[in-house]
Amino acid sequence: MLLRLLLLFTLVPLIELGLLIWIGGHIGLLPTLGIVLGTGFLGAALARHEGLRCWLAAQERIRRGELPTDSLLDGLLILVAGALLIAPGVLTDLAGCSLLVPPVRRAFRRYLGRRIRARMVVMRRQNHDDGPRHDRVIDARVIDVEARESDDGG
Repeated sequence: MLLRLLLLFTLVPLIELGLLIWIGGHIGLLPTLGIVLGTGFLGAALARHEGLRCWLAAQERIRRGELPTDSLLDGLLILVAGALLIAPGVLTDLAGCSLLVPPVRRAFRRYLGRRIRARMVVMRRQNHDDGPRHDRVIDARVIDVEARESDDGG
């Protein structure tokens, strides 16, 4: 994990710098700055629009009594997209803009959902006298609960 972070924070800026210098050499300084600033502003506007759409979808699902898991993951991905768009550079702008495209975001959301479910462990009791038992989640859409009446009468 440390190696990945080291590579991320050293290689990505070096590649971004090299690309910006290369692009600037071909089209000039001002057009290159225009591209960087333009993608930043455009990306921020798109992130705001998609974030609002995600927020409204989450509220609608909550109103219907459903868990807004997809909307929450979408919101996280839009937040990451916004952070990538704020960072100056061509690769980060491409990655950020791609996360703002709903089909790309859906594919990435499915990938993240599989990764999260693979790491999820559910605690449940077989009966009241046994201790907790760890089980892998078989189907994340099924929640097994047990209702008990509270002592305070409420």
